[in-house]
Amino acid sequence: MRIQPNTVRLRPFPHLRLSFPSLTTMSHAKFLPSRLQLLILLPLLFSSLACISAFSNSKGDEPRANDPVLESITMDPVERDTLFRVMKNMSSDRDWRSSNPDPCMPDSSWPGIECKPGLDNLLHVTRLDFGAAPNPTCKESATFPSEIFELPYLTSVFFLDCFKGVETSLFLPPPTREAPPPAYASLQQLSLISNPSFVGAIPSDVFSLTSLRVLTLSQNRLHGTIPDSISELNSLVHLDLSYNSLTGSIPSRIGRLKDLVGLDLSYNSLTGSIPPSIGQLRLLQKLDLSSNSISGILPDTLQNLRFLDFLALSNNNLSGEFPKGIAKLQNLQYFIMDDNPMFVKLPRLLGRLAKLQELRLSNSGYAGVIPGSFAWLRNLATLSLENNRLTGGIPAGLSDLGKLYHLNLSSNLLSGVVPFDAGFFKRLGSNMDLRENSGLCINGSQSLDSINIGVDVCRDHGSDSSIPKSLDKSGGAPFQVCNFYFQLMGTVIIWSL
Repeated sequence: MRIQPNTVRLRPFPHLRLSFPSLTTMSHAKFLPSRLQLLILLPLLFSSLACISAFSNSKGDEPRANDPVLESITMDPVERDTLFRVMKNMSSDRDWRSSNPDPCMPDSSWPGIECKPGLDNLLHVTRLDFGAAPNPTCKESATFPSEIFELPYLTSVFFLDCFKGVETSLFLPPPTREAPPPAYASLQQLSLISNPSFVGAIPSDVFSLTSLRVLTLSQNRLHGTIPDSISELNSLVHLDLSYNSLTGSIPSRIGRLKDLVGLDLSYNSLTGSIPPSIGQLRLLQKLDLSSNSISGILPDTLQNLRFLDFLALSNNNLSGEFPKGIAKLQNLQYFIMDDNPMFVKLPRLLGRLAKLQELRLSNSGYAGVIPGSFAWLRNLATLSLENNRLTGGIPAGLSDLGKLYHLNLSSNLLSGVVPFDAGFFKRLGSNMDLRENSGLCINGSQSLDSINIGVDVCRDHGSDSSIPKSLDKSGGAPFQVCNFYFQLMGTVIIWSL
Protein backbone atom coordinates (compact mmCIF):
# COMPACT_ATOMS: atom_id res chain seq x y z
CA MET A 1 0.00 0.00 0.00
CA ARG A 2 1.38 3.40 -1.01
CA ILE A 3 2.09 5.83 1.83
CA GLN A 4 0.96 9.36 1.07
CA PRO A 5 3.17 12.35 1.83
CA ASN A 6 2.14 14.54 4.72
CA THR A 7 0.68 17.15 2.39
CA VAL A 8 -0.76 16.79 -1.09
CA ARG A 9 -2.08 20.06 -2.42
CA LEU A 10 -2.88 21.73 -5.68
CA ARG A 11 0.11 23.64 -6.91
CA PRO A 12 -0.74 27.08 -8.30
CA PHE A 13 0.83 28.26 -11.54
CA PRO A 14 4.39 29.12 -10.45
CA HIS A 15 5.12 31.42 -13.36
CA LEU A 16 3.01 33.32 -15.84
CA ARG A 17 5.51 34.86 -18.24
CA LEU A 18 3.48 33.47 -21.11
CA SER A 19 4.10 34.86 -24.57
CA PHE A 20 1.74 34.94 -27.53
CA PRO A 21 4.02 35.47 -30.51
CA SER A 22 1.32 34.83 -33.09
CA LEU A 23 -1.20 37.28 -31.66
CA THR A 24 0.28 40.29 -33.43
CA THR A 25 -0.82 38.87 -36.76
CA MET A 26 -4.30 37.91 -35.65
CA SER A 27 -7.33 40.08 -36.23
CA HIS A 28 -8.28 40.08 -32.57
CA ALA A 29 -4.96 41.15 -31.12
CA LYS A 30 -6.74 44.24 -29.78
CA PHE A 31 -8.33 42.05 -27.13
CA LEU A 32 -4.98 40.89 -25.81
CA PRO A 33 -5.02 43.08 -22.65
CA SER A 34 -8.26 41.54 -21.46
CA ARG A 35 -7.08 38.02 -22.26
CA LEU A 36 -3.80 38.52 -20.42
CA GLN A 37 -5.62 40.07 -17.49
CA LEU A 38 -7.75 36.97 -17.17
CA LEU A 39 -4.75 34.68 -17.60
CA ILE A 40 -3.10 36.50 -14.73
CA LEU A 41 -6.13 36.63 -12.46
CA LEU A 42 -7.44 33.11 -12.91
CA PRO A 43 -4.48 31.31 -11.32
CA LEU A 44 -5.07 33.38 -8.19
CA LEU A 45 -8.22 31.35 -7.76
CA PHE A 46 -6.21 28.16 -7.77
CA SER A 47 -3.71 29.68 -5.36
CA SER A 48 -6.51 30.35 -2.93
CA LEU A 49 -7.74 26.78 -3.30
CA ALA A 50 -4.22 25.59 -2.63
CA CYS A 51 -3.95 27.67 0.50
CA ILE A 52 -7.22 26.28 1.81
CA SER A 53 -6.07 22.75 1.15
CA ALA A 54 -2.69 23.35 2.75
CA PHE A 55 -4.26 24.88 5.84
CA SER A 56 -6.70 22.04 6.30
CA ASN A 57 -4.00 19.38 5.99
CA SER A 58 -1.18 21.11 7.85
CA LYS A 59 -0.13 19.80 11.24
CA GLY A 60 2.02 22.81 11.95
CA ASP A 61 5.23 20.78 12.02
CA GLU A 62 5.59 19.59 8.43
CA PRO A 63 9.24 19.48 7.31
CA ARG A 64 10.00 21.39 4.12
CA ALA A 65 12.56 21.01 1.35
CA ASN A 66 15.15 23.34 2.94
CA ASP A 67 14.44 22.32 6.52
CA PRO A 68 17.36 20.92 8.56
CA VAL A 69 15.10 18.00 9.48
CA LEU A 70 15.47 16.78 5.90
CA GLU A 71 19.23 16.35 6.25
CA SER A 72 18.67 12.78 7.43
CA ILE A 73 15.99 11.94 4.83
CA THR A 74 16.92 10.49 1.46
CA MET A 75 15.09 10.32 -1.82
CA ASP A 76 13.24 7.20 -2.89
CA PRO A 77 15.85 5.45 -5.11
CA VAL A 78 13.27 4.20 -7.64
CA GLU A 79 11.86 7.68 -8.08
CA ARG A 80 15.36 9.12 -8.37
CA ASP A 81 16.16 6.81 -11.28
CA THR A 82 12.86 7.71 -12.95
CA LEU A 83 13.60 11.40 -12.49
CA PHE A 84 17.04 10.97 -14.05
CA ARG A 85 15.42 9.43 -17.13
CA VAL A 86 12.99 12.34 -17.37
CA MET A 87 15.82 14.86 -17.03
CA LYS A 88 17.96 13.09 -19.63
CA ASN A 89 15.09 13.38 -22.09
CA MET A 90 14.17 16.98 -21.26
CA SER A 91 16.96 19.08 -19.78
CA SER A 92 19.37 21.14 -21.87
CA ASP A 93 21.95 20.82 -19.06
CA ARG A 94 24.16 17.82 -19.89
CA ASP A 95 25.84 17.90 -16.49
CA TRP A 96 22.61 17.83 -14.55
CA ARG A 97 23.03 14.35 -13.08
CA SER A 98 26.63 14.82 -11.93
CA SER A 99 25.90 18.19 -10.32
CA ASN A 100 22.69 17.01 -8.66
CA PRO A 101 23.20 13.39 -7.58
CA ASP A 102 20.35 13.64 -5.06
CA PRO A 103 18.04 16.34 -6.51
CA CYS A 104 15.60 16.44 -3.59
CA MET A 105 18.20 17.13 -0.93
CA PRO A 106 18.49 20.73 0.33
CA ASP A 107 22.17 21.07 -0.62
CA SER A 108 21.61 19.98 -4.23
CA SER A 109 17.98 20.83 -4.92
CA TRP A 110 17.21 21.79 -8.49
CA PRO A 111 14.85 24.59 -9.62
CA GLY A 112 11.69 23.22 -11.13
CA ILE A 113 11.65 20.10 -8.99
CA GLU A 114 9.72 20.00 -5.76
CA CYS A 115 9.89 17.14 -3.30
CA LYS A 116 7.98 16.42 -0.13
CA PRO A 117 8.69 13.94 2.67
CA GLY A 118 6.37 11.01 3.11
CA LEU A 119 5.48 9.07 6.20
CA ASP A 120 7.98 6.45 5.00
CA ASN A 121 10.84 8.90 5.75
CA LEU A 122 11.65 9.24 2.06
CA LEU A 123 11.49 12.28 -0.20
CA HIS A 124 9.09 12.06 -3.14
CA VAL A 125 8.84 14.16 -6.31
CA THR A 126 5.59 16.14 -6.32
CA ARG A 127 6.16 18.83 -8.97
CA LEU A 128 8.01 19.23 -12.28
CA ASP A 129 8.38 22.63 -14.00
CA PHE A 130 10.35 23.03 -17.24
CA GLY A 131 10.87 25.82 -19.72
CA ALA A 132 10.59 29.11 -17.82
CA ALA A 133 13.42 30.61 -15.80
CA PRO A 134 14.59 29.94 -13.18
CA ASN A 135 13.40 26.42 -13.94
CA PRO A 136 15.33 24.12 -16.30
CA THR A 137 15.13 24.89 -20.02
CA CYS A 138 14.38 22.13 -22.48
CA LYS A 139 16.75 20.84 -25.12
CA GLU A 140 15.85 21.06 -28.81
CA SER A 141 15.30 17.30 -29.13
CA ALA A 142 13.06 17.00 -26.07
CA THR A 143 9.97 14.82 -26.41
CA PHE A 144 7.12 14.25 -24.01
CA PRO A 145 8.42 12.01 -21.18
CA SER A 146 5.77 9.42 -20.40
CA GLU A 147 8.00 8.32 -17.49
CA ILE A 148 6.51 11.11 -15.40
CA PHE A 149 3.47 8.91 -14.82
CA GLU A 150 5.72 6.48 -12.96
CA LEU A 151 6.23 9.06 -10.20
CA PRO A 152 3.61 7.97 -7.66
CA TYR A 153 3.35 11.27 -5.72
CA LEU A 154 3.47 13.69 -8.65
CA THR A 155 0.76 16.36 -8.35
CA SER A 156 1.81 19.07 -10.84
CA VAL A 157 3.44 19.11 -14.31
CA PHE A 158 4.14 22.41 -16.10
CA PHE A 159 6.02 22.31 -19.44
CA LEU A 160 6.31 25.66 -21.25
CA ASP A 161 7.93 26.04 -24.67
CA CYS A 162 9.65 22.67 -24.40
CA PHE A 163 8.81 20.72 -27.56
CA LYS A 164 10.12 22.70 -30.51
CA GLY A 165 12.28 20.47 -32.69
CA VAL A 166 11.05 16.90 -32.77
CA GLU A 167 7.33 16.21 -33.13
CA THR A 168 5.90 14.56 -30.07
CA SER A 169 2.49 13.82 -28.61
CA LEU A 170 0.85 13.27 -25.28
CA PHE A 171 1.33 9.62 -24.41
CA LEU A 172 0.02 8.05 -21.25
CA PRO A 173 0.79 4.45 -20.32
CA PRO A 174 -2.58 2.71 -20.58
CA PRO A 175 -4.06 1.56 -17.27
CA THR A 176 -4.18 -2.16 -16.66
CA ARG A 177 -6.73 -4.23 -14.79
CA GLU A 178 -4.22 -4.83 -12.03
CA ALA A 179 -3.36 -1.19 -11.38
CA PRO A 180 -3.14 2.13 -13.26
CA PRO A 181 0.20 3.92 -13.60
CA PRO A 182 1.12 5.43 -10.22
CA ALA A 183 0.61 9.11 -11.09
CA TYR A 184 -2.93 8.54 -12.38
CA ALA A 185 -4.27 8.88 -8.85
CA SER A 186 -2.11 11.81 -7.71
CA LEU A 187 -1.77 14.24 -10.64
CA GLN A 188 -3.82 17.41 -10.15
CA GLN A 189 -2.29 19.78 -12.72
CA LEU A 190 -1.16 19.00 -16.27
CA SER A 191 -0.12 22.13 -18.16
CA LEU A 192 1.62 21.82 -21.55
CA ILE A 193 1.76 25.31 -23.08
CA SER A 194 3.27 26.85 -26.22
CA ASN A 195 4.92 23.77 -27.71
CA PRO A 196 5.05 24.08 -31.52
CA SER A 197 6.07 20.43 -32.00
CA PHE A 198 3.40 19.05 -29.69
CA VAL A 199 0.95 17.41 -32.11
CA GLY A 200 -1.75 14.79 -32.33
CA ALA A 201 -5.18 14.22 -30.89
CA ILE A 202 -6.13 14.40 -27.24
CA PRO A 203 -5.65 10.79 -26.10
CA SER A 204 -8.58 9.14 -24.35
CA ASP A 205 -6.27 7.94 -21.57
CA VAL A 206 -5.91 11.53 -20.32
CA PHE A 207 -9.46 11.22 -19.04
CA SER A 208 -8.31 8.48 -16.66
CA LEU A 209 -6.50 11.14 -14.59
CA THR A 210 -9.44 11.34 -12.24
CA SER A 211 -7.72 13.64 -9.71
CA LEU A 212 -6.94 16.26 -12.36
CA ARG A 213 -8.09 19.77 -11.45
CA VAL A 214 -6.16 21.84 -14.01
CA LEU A 215 -5.77 20.73 -17.65
CA THR A 216 -4.06 23.28 -19.90
CA LEU A 217 -3.03 22.21 -23.40
CA SER A 218 -3.00 25.63 -25.06
CA GLN A 219 -0.86 26.98 -27.92
CA ASN A 220 0.11 23.61 -29.31
CA ARG A 221 -0.73 21.79 -32.56
CA LEU A 222 -3.41 19.47 -31.31
CA HIS A 223 -6.09 18.36 -33.75
CA GLY A 224 -9.14 16.13 -33.80
CA THR A 225 -12.25 16.50 -31.69
CA ILE A 226 -12.89 17.05 -28.01
CA PRO A 227 -13.95 13.58 -26.83
CA ASP A 228 -17.20 13.07 -24.91
CA SER A 229 -15.15 11.24 -22.30
CA ILE A 230 -13.86 14.60 -21.08
CA SER A 231 -16.85 14.46 -18.75
CA GLU A 232 -14.99 11.83 -16.73
CA LEU A 233 -12.68 14.52 -15.34
CA ASN A 234 -15.29 15.45 -12.77
CA SER A 235 -12.76 17.15 -10.45
CA LEU A 236 -11.69 19.62 -13.14
CA VAL A 237 -11.63 23.29 -12.16
CA HIS A 238 -9.85 24.79 -15.18
CA LEU A 239 -9.85 23.54 -18.80
CA ASP A 240 -7.85 25.39 -21.47
CA LEU A 241 -7.54 23.91 -24.97
CA SER A 242 -7.10 27.24 -26.76
CA TYR A 243 -4.89 28.00 -29.77
CA ASN A 244 -4.93 24.57 -31.36
CA SER A 245 -6.61 23.06 -34.43
CA LEU A 246 -9.45 21.21 -32.75
CA THR A 247 -12.53 20.50 -34.86
CA GLY A 248 -16.05 19.20 -34.36
CA SER A 249 -18.59 20.50 -31.90
CA ILE A 250 -18.39 21.23 -28.19
CA PRO A 251 -19.51 17.99 -26.52
CA SER A 252 -22.78 18.30 -24.64
CA ARG A 253 -21.33 16.21 -21.82
CA ILE A 254 -19.08 19.10 -20.92
CA GLY A 255 -21.97 20.21 -18.74
CA ARG A 256 -21.09 17.40 -16.33
CA LEU A 257 -17.93 19.19 -15.20
CA LYS A 258 -19.78 20.73 -12.27
CA ASP A 259 -16.68 22.20 -10.57
CA LEU A 260 -15.43 24.02 -13.66
CA VAL A 261 -14.47 27.65 -13.03
CA GLY A 262 -12.57 28.45 -16.25
CA LEU A 263 -13.27 27.13 -19.77
CA ASP A 264 -11.20 28.36 -22.73
CA LEU A 265 -11.69 26.76 -26.16
CA SER A 266 -10.79 29.85 -28.19
CA TYR A 267 -8.80 29.95 -31.44
CA ASN A 268 -9.69 26.52 -32.74
CA SER A 269 -11.93 25.37 -35.61
CA LEU A 270 -14.93 24.24 -33.60
CA THR A 271 -18.32 24.15 -35.30
CA GLY A 272 -21.92 23.53 -34.31
CA SER A 273 -23.80 25.48 -31.68
CA ILE A 274 -23.13 26.29 -28.05
CA PRO A 275 -24.65 23.32 -26.21
CA PRO A 276 -27.44 24.22 -23.76
CA SER A 277 -25.68 21.99 -21.22
CA ILE A 278 -23.13 24.80 -20.80
CA GLY A 279 -25.67 26.30 -18.44
CA GLN A 280 -25.04 23.43 -16.01
CA LEU A 281 -21.58 24.84 -15.23
CA ARG A 282 -22.97 26.98 -12.44
CA LEU A 283 -19.57 27.82 -10.92
CA LEU A 284 -18.12 29.05 -14.21
CA GLN A 285 -16.36 32.43 -14.07
CA LYS A 286 -14.57 32.53 -17.42
CA LEU A 287 -15.98 31.31 -20.76
CA ASP A 288 -13.96 31.97 -23.92
CA LEU A 289 -15.19 30.44 -27.19
CA SER A 290 -13.89 33.19 -29.48
CA SER A 291 -12.35 32.65 -32.93
CA ASN A 292 -14.05 29.44 -33.92
CA SER A 293 -16.86 28.71 -36.40
CA ILE A 294 -19.62 28.29 -33.84
CA SER A 295 -23.09 29.13 -35.17
CA GLY A 296 -26.68 29.42 -33.98
CA ILE A 297 -28.12 31.53 -31.20
CA LEU A 298 -26.99 32.08 -27.64
CA PRO A 299 -28.67 29.43 -25.49
CA ASP A 300 -31.16 30.58 -22.87
CA THR A 301 -29.27 28.49 -20.32
CA LEU A 302 -26.47 31.07 -20.22
CA GLN A 303 -28.57 32.87 -17.63
CA ASN A 304 -27.69 30.11 -15.15
CA LEU A 305 -24.02 31.16 -15.07
CA ARG A 306 -24.51 33.60 -12.21
CA PHE A 307 -20.77 33.73 -11.31
CA LEU A 308 -19.62 34.45 -14.88
CA ASP A 309 -17.40 37.54 -15.07
CA PHE A 310 -15.75 37.02 -18.49
CA LEU A 311 -17.62 36.03 -21.66
CA ALA A 312 -15.82 36.08 -25.03
CA LEU A 313 -17.64 34.89 -28.17
CA SER A 314 -15.95 37.02 -30.85
CA ASN A 315 -15.25 35.95 -34.41
CA ASN A 316 -17.84 33.21 -34.79
CA ASN A 317 -21.03 32.78 -36.81
CA LEU A 318 -23.49 33.47 -34.01
CA SER A 319 -26.72 35.25 -34.92
CA GLY A 320 -30.18 36.14 -33.67
CA GLU A 321 -31.61 37.81 -30.60
CA PHE A 322 -29.93 37.90 -27.22
CA PRO A 323 -31.63 35.68 -24.63
CA LYS A 324 -33.66 37.79 -22.22
CA GLY A 325 -32.04 36.03 -19.30
CA ILE A 326 -28.63 37.49 -20.15
CA ALA A 327 -29.52 40.37 -17.83
CA LYS A 328 -29.25 37.88 -14.94
CA LEU A 329 -25.47 37.71 -15.39
CA GLN A 330 -24.98 40.29 -12.67
CA ASN A 331 -21.31 39.44 -12.12
CA LEU A 332 -20.35 39.88 -15.77
CA GLN A 333 -17.47 42.34 -16.19
CA TYR A 334 -16.20 41.57 -19.70
CA PHE A 335 -18.55 40.87 -22.63
CA ILE A 336 -16.64 40.54 -25.91
CA MET A 337 -18.75 39.51 -28.90
CA ASP A 338 -17.33 41.27 -31.96
CA ASP A 339 -17.47 39.89 -35.49
CA ASN A 340 -20.67 37.85 -35.51
CA PRO A 341 -23.51 38.21 -38.07
CA MET A 342 -26.09 39.20 -35.45
CA PHE A 343 -28.15 41.74 -37.50
CA VAL A 344 -30.51 42.62 -34.65
CA LYS A 345 -31.14 45.66 -32.50
CA LEU A 346 -29.02 46.24 -29.44
CA PRO A 347 -31.13 45.18 -26.46
CA ARG A 348 -31.86 47.60 -23.62
CA LEU A 349 -31.37 44.77 -21.13
CA LEU A 350 -27.58 44.97 -21.57
CA GLY A 351 -27.82 48.14 -19.51
CA ARG A 352 -28.73 46.01 -16.50
CA LEU A 353 -25.29 44.41 -16.34
CA ALA A 354 -24.19 46.75 -13.57
CA LYS A 355 -20.65 45.39 -13.14
CA LEU A 356 -19.78 45.50 -16.83
CA GLN A 357 -16.37 47.07 -17.49
CA GLU A 358 -15.85 46.15 -21.14
CA LEU A 359 -18.51 45.80 -23.84
CA ARG A 360 -17.33 45.00 -27.37
CA LEU A 361 -19.99 44.40 -30.03
CA SER A 362 -18.33 45.74 -33.18
CA ASN A 363 -18.65 44.54 -36.76
CA SER A 364 -21.83 42.54 -36.20
CA GLY A 365 -24.56 44.29 -38.17
CA TYR A 366 -26.42 45.76 -35.20
CA ALA A 367 -29.15 48.20 -36.23
CA GLY A 368 -31.38 50.70 -34.47
CA VAL A 369 -30.31 53.19 -31.84
CA ILE A 370 -27.76 52.94 -29.05
CA PRO A 371 -29.92 52.13 -26.01
CA GLY A 372 -30.08 54.91 -23.46
CA SER A 373 -29.83 52.18 -20.81
CA PHE A 374 -26.10 51.95 -21.58
CA ALA A 375 -25.78 55.08 -19.44
CA TRP A 376 -26.59 52.85 -16.44
CA LEU A 377 -23.30 50.99 -16.86
CA ARG A 378 -21.45 53.02 -14.24
CA ASN A 379 -18.41 50.72 -14.20
CA LEU A 380 -17.96 50.71 -17.97
CA ALA A 381 -14.41 51.47 -19.13
CA THR A 382 -14.56 50.31 -22.76
CA LEU A 383 -17.46 50.55 -25.21
CA SER A 384 -16.78 49.42 -28.79
CA LEU A 385 -19.71 49.47 -31.22
CA GLU A 386 -17.84 50.35 -34.41
CA ASN A 387 -18.71 49.13 -37.90
CA ASN A 388 -22.40 48.43 -37.38
CA ARG A 389 -25.57 50.06 -38.76
CA LEU A 390 -26.54 52.08 -35.70
CA THR A 391 -28.70 55.15 -36.26
CA GLY A 392 -29.97 58.11 -34.26
CA GLY A 393 -28.01 60.19 -31.82
CA ILE A 394 -25.44 59.35 -29.18
CA PRO A 395 -27.13 59.02 -25.76
CA ALA A 396 -26.22 62.04 -23.65
CA GLY A 397 -26.02 59.82 -20.58
CA LEU A 398 -22.77 58.29 -21.81
CA SER A 399 -21.04 61.49 -20.72
CA ASP A 400 -21.87 60.60 -17.11
CA LEU A 401 -19.84 57.38 -17.23
CA GLY A 402 -16.93 58.51 -15.09
CA LYS A 403 -14.85 55.36 -15.63
CA LEU A 404 -15.15 55.33 -19.42
CA TYR A 405 -11.74 55.68 -21.09
CA HIS A 406 -12.25 54.02 -24.50
CA LEU A 407 -15.21 54.78 -26.78
CA ASN A 408 -15.42 53.66 -30.41
CA LEU A 409 -18.63 54.40 -32.33
CA SER A 410 -16.99 54.79 -35.74
CA SER A 411 -18.40 53.54 -39.05
CA ASN A 412 -22.09 53.71 -38.22
CA LEU A 413 -25.03 55.87 -39.35
CA LEU A 414 -25.20 58.08 -36.27
CA SER A 415 -26.42 61.66 -36.53
CA GLY A 416 -26.96 64.82 -34.51
CA VAL A 417 -24.78 66.88 -32.21
CA VAL A 418 -22.25 64.94 -30.14
CA PRO A 419 -23.52 65.43 -26.56
CA PHE A 420 -20.15 65.56 -24.80
CA ASP A 421 -18.50 68.54 -23.17
CA ALA A 422 -14.88 69.61 -23.52
CA GLY A 423 -13.91 67.83 -20.30
CA PHE A 424 -15.17 64.51 -21.65
CA PHE A 425 -13.28 65.00 -24.92
CA LYS A 426 -10.12 65.82 -23.01
CA ARG A 427 -10.43 62.82 -20.68
CA LEU A 428 -10.78 60.31 -23.50
CA GLY A 429 -8.54 62.06 -25.99
CA SER A 430 -7.37 59.70 -28.73
CA ASN A 431 -9.26 56.84 -27.08
CA MET A 432 -12.48 58.18 -28.62
CA ASP A 433 -13.30 57.46 -32.27
CA LEU A 434 -16.46 58.80 -33.92
CA ARG A 435 -15.24 58.78 -37.52
CA GLU A 436 -17.34 57.82 -40.54
CA ASN A 437 -20.67 58.96 -39.13
CA SER A 438 -21.59 61.57 -41.73
CA GLY A 439 -24.53 62.90 -39.72
CA LEU A 440 -22.55 63.68 -36.56
CA CYS A 441 -21.14 67.07 -35.67
CA ILE A 442 -19.73 68.84 -32.62
CA ASN A 443 -20.70 72.17 -31.16
CA GLY A 444 -18.45 74.85 -32.61
CA SER A 445 -18.11 76.58 -29.24
CA GLN A 446 -16.15 73.65 -27.84
CA SER A 447 -12.37 73.84 -27.96
CA LEU A 448 -10.87 70.43 -28.71
CA ASP A 449 -7.33 71.73 -29.18
CA SER A 450 -5.40 68.98 -30.96
CA ILE A 451 -7.90 66.19 -30.28
CA ASN A 452 -9.18 64.58 -33.48
CA ILE A 453 -12.31 62.50 -33.04
CA GLY A 454 -13.16 62.37 -36.73
CA VAL A 455 -16.22 64.68 -36.57
CA ASP A 456 -16.68 68.13 -38.14
CA VAL A 457 -17.97 71.22 -36.38
CA CYS A 458 -21.71 71.77 -36.79
CA ARG A 459 -22.47 74.32 -39.54
CA ASP A 460 -24.50 77.50 -39.00
CA HIS A 461 -28.07 76.79 -40.01
CA GLY A 462 -28.49 80.39 -41.07
CA SER A 463 -26.04 80.13 -43.96
CA ASP A 464 -26.17 78.39 -47.30
CA SER A 465 -23.31 76.17 -46.16
CA SER A 466 -25.68 74.36 -43.83
CA ILE A 467 -27.19 72.41 -46.72
CA PRO A 468 -25.90 68.83 -46.55
CA LYS A 469 -24.04 67.83 -49.68
CA SER A 470 -26.33 64.86 -50.16
CA LEU A 471 -29.28 67.25 -50.52
CA ASP A 472 -27.67 69.94 -52.68
CA LYS A 473 -29.05 69.17 -56.16
CA SER A 474 -29.52 72.76 -57.34
CA GLY A 475 -27.23 72.26 -60.29
CA GLY A 476 -28.70 69.04 -61.58
CA ALA A 477 -31.76 68.78 -63.85
CA PRO A 478 -34.52 67.76 -63.73
CA PHE A 479 -34.52 68.38 -59.97
CA GLN A 480 -34.29 71.85 -58.53
CA VAL A 481 -34.12 72.80 -54.89
CA CYS A 482 -36.45 75.67 -54.04
CA ASN A 483 -35.07 78.32 -51.75
CA PHE A 484 -37.63 77.75 -49.03
CA TYR A 485 -35.87 77.02 -45.78
CA PHE A 486 -37.98 76.37 -42.77
CA GLN A 487 -36.20 75.99 -39.48
CA LEU A 488 -38.18 74.07 -36.94
CA MET A 489 -36.48 72.79 -33.77
CA GLY A 490 -33.07 73.13 -35.38
CA THR A 491 -33.86 71.05 -38.47
CA VAL A 492 -33.65 72.42 -42.04
CA ILE A 493 -36.60 71.25 -44.13
CA ILE A 494 -36.01 71.29 -47.87
CA TRP A 495 -38.82 70.88 -50.34
CA SER A 496 -37.85 69.50 -53.73
CA LEU A 497 -40.00 70.04 -56.74
